[in-house]
Amino acid sequence: MSVLQALEEKLSKMPAPMRLKDLIRNIRAARTAADERAVIQKELAIIRNSFREEDNTYRCRNVAKLLYINMLGYPAHFGQLECLKLIASPRFTDKRIGYLGATLLLDERHDVHLLITNSMKNDMEHNTQYIVGLSLSCFGSICSPEMSRDLAGEVEKLLKSSNAYVKKKAALCGVRIIRKVPELMEMFIPAVRSLLNDKNHGVQLTAVVLITEMCSRSPETLLHFRKIVPNLVRILKNLIMSGYSPEHDVSGVSDPFLQVKILRLLRLLGKSDMDCSEAMNDILAQVATNTETSKNVGNAILYETVLCIMDIKSESGLRVLAINILGRFLLNNDKNIRYVALNTLLRVVQSDMNAVQRHRSTIVDCLKDPDVSIKRRAVELCFALINGNNVRSMVKELIFFLDKADPEFKAYTSSNIISTCERHAPNKRWHIDTMMRVLTGAGNYVPEDSVASLIQNISESSSLHGYIVQQLYKGLKEDISQQPLAQVASWCMGEYGDLLVGGAIEEEEPVQVRTYYVPALDLDHLKQNAYDPGQTEPLQVSEDEALDLLESVIQSTSASQVTKEYVLQAILKISARFTHSAERIKKMAAPYTQSLDTELQQRSVEFTALVTSHDNMRPGLLERMPPMERKDEKQVNGDMNGESEDRKPMKPPSVQHESKGLLELLETPGAPMPNAGLSLSPTHNQKTEPSSSGGELLDLLDTLDLSGPAPAVPGFQPLAPMPSQPAPVNIMDALGTLEPMVAQPQADLLGGLVNNISGPSIPSVIAVENPTLKIEFAFERESPDKVAILLRATNPTLNPVTSFLFQAAVPKTFQLELMTPSGDLVPPNNSGAVTQTIKVTNPSRQAMRMRYKLAYTVLGNTSQEQGEVNNFPPAMFS
Repeated sequence: MSVLQALEEKLSKMPAPMRLKDLIRNIRAARTAADERAVIQKELAIIRNSFREEDNTYRCRNVAKLLYINMLGYPAHFGQLECLKLIASPRFTDKRIGYLGATLLLDERHDVHLLITNSMKNDMEHNTQYIVGLSLSCFGSICSPEMSRDLAGEVEKLLKSSNAYVKKKAALCGVRIIRKVPELMEMFIPAVRSLLNDKNHGVQLTAVVLITEMCSRSPETLLHFRKIVPNLVRILKNLIMSGYSPEHDVSGVSDPFLQVKILRLLRLLGKSDMDCSEAMNDILAQVATNTETSKNVGNAILYETVLCIMDIKSESGLRVLAINILGRFLLNNDKNIRYVALNTLLRVVQSDMNAVQRHRSTIVDCLKDPDVSIKRRAVELCFALINGNNVRSMVKELIFFLDKADPEFKAYTSSNIISTCERHAPNKRWHIDTMMRVLTGAGNYVPEDSVASLIQNISESSSLHGYIVQQLYKGLKEDISQQPLAQVASWCMGEYGDLLVGGAIEEEEPVQVRTYYVPALDLDHLKQNAYDPGQTEPLQVSEDEALDLLESVIQSTSASQVTKEYVLQAILKISARFTHSAERIKKMAAPYTQSLDTELQQRSVEFTALVTSHDNMRPGLLERMPPMERKDEKQVNGDMNGESEDRKPMKPPSVQHESKGLLELLETPGAPMPNAGLSLSPTHNQKTEPSSSGGELLDLLDTLDLSGPAPAVPGFQPLAPMPSQPAPVNIMDALGTLEPMVAQPQADLLGGLVNNISGPSIPSVIAVENPTLKIEFAFERESPDKVAILLRATNPTLNPVTSFLFQAAVPKTFQLELMTPSGDLVPPNNSGAVTQTIKVTNPSRQAMRMRYKLAYTVLGNTSQEQGEVNNFPPAMFS
């Protein structure tokens, strides 16, 4: 007996391998994970041995078991070549398992997948449609750019097949090819149009998907396929008007999948094209009115119809109909449908404000929804709906929501109420009352910049100081644990303590939102239209009572360090307002001369030295602060007569000292400040270094053109370098913003005329614009060679932009000074802005060039952008 015969006899006596269903039964019978691993490892060893011995009889069974084991998460890569062998087999059952294994075990990252290209090409030419379908299905799952180029011709031929089963699979393979190799798109354009005329709905659907993919990737192809809009309208009309068809009916709707795909393609074809939009207006109206809304499939079609109407150049009546459909969605019991409606309304509110306003009450009712996602979208939409006409009622509803909102909503809601009031407040009294009401409603969740904004508004409202300080005194007396309230109240008591003890209040007008600081507020009573708190009775507060309250706040264990600094400063300033409490104030400040906090210690020591050695200077040093100035008069609130105008968000007072004051005159000219942030506490002036190094900022200057006149020392300076030696003080720089004493013009040291500072007006420019941010530059001339650039960043998207950071660099012949930005959060929907001042000095009067580096975060994704601003006005330094 030969060796070969002996081996065949031995193999014939070996038992057949376990069937797939027996393997599944054994795995499920395992009681522990260790038992399961033992069963699988044993079976994998048998499968490997069978593959090694080239057992063709049971290869199909072994690969099927291997695929099941792979689905359980165990490695099965050693079966890749066996799948290729099954694909090459002439038997259909082998090919089916082989193509399934290739789909699961291979992808374009494995070079092994290229080995089956020839087998797939042969199978695409097979006479049996099911073998062709197996090849196309596998190709659509694992094809790479190389495989796409090799087999694109075969796929294009199959698109012209008479078999609908093959055509629809070939069309989907064409989508995959276009995604991998867009330049192969042109070969599919002639064949795809005929697919729309096929009677098979599956072929029509895949043809629409293929056309949508091509149009979304190529503007030229989009123009070409705009000619098929009448065909798409006809197909959609037939679907709507056709009777009951059991083959395509889903919950009483005829083929909703095809309808949705056609509507999506119509939206793409009709965007920015008036002729196509007019051609589809009638069919969109029919779909919107005839579609059944009792089932979810009908709602899906209506949602796509709404998106199509809002994206194309549709008629105004059709857009109102689309908004009304979304309004009906808000009344649906399904939370997903309500969320989709709110999300879509948020996208279209700016373009169709009046239509959305009709559903304002329904949107406000969504604030009471228990679902957090719906509440979040409803809050964002409510802020987007606010204008000068409805600001009182909408803010009142949002304040009611703020009182009962979860902590995660309080910070967002409070900051947006404050920014909204800055833009739309009808008068200062209402504005101040509302902001104080927000202080008590949001508590410790009020952002720091809102505290500074309220202080600035209070300082400007000179006729309301008595009312404000008394209301804040009452609120602080009720609850001293709310840090923002304690900070604002302490500042007001320090500035206007004499009005507090005087007890006089000037009532301007009754307001709808009157600040009553009580622990339990009857919201239902407040909502009544006839509710009017009337005149506010003045308080009778003694000096000792005011000092007792401040002392209880500063000694409270819940008081933060910043709050203690506010209170101590208020106590010191009160010494110039109260006439009978000088000794008590000294005793209250004395313990803090030994405080571990250097800020508290420094202030108390300075006050002690002031009252002991320079008491005659104390009234002048501690006098009341003047109203904080605004550079832009449009930001000022409406007057007391109730006039209203749109306003931009205000800057917090912590940045005011950067533009004016004695320190600016004494500062070394020409030494730029680092891009740093300043604390909002009353006395902090700490500067922090920017996060990126100067070396990174040098990269901003790589592409600047130096074709202009070269400086004496060529090169550039990065943003805000720290000078090694102080530059000499230039008196003309310090006095550059003052008018000369003599009538004749005098030339300054830089060659300009001191008394001709204003010069021609400088138009504003758009420096940066992308889908997420828009940054505008406005200009204010400070001297003939020095201009302040007023940066304003807005966010048109639905999501807030956080961690906003703008850095800039200029050629060395310029001097750059970046002031502290107003914040790092850019609110969504253009509901607010981040502002920053950039001062540029140009002694040589060269054309302005700037490189910038922009960093920001949206939904946790950090983005960075670099570029050059080269559209500065020529009159900037003329």
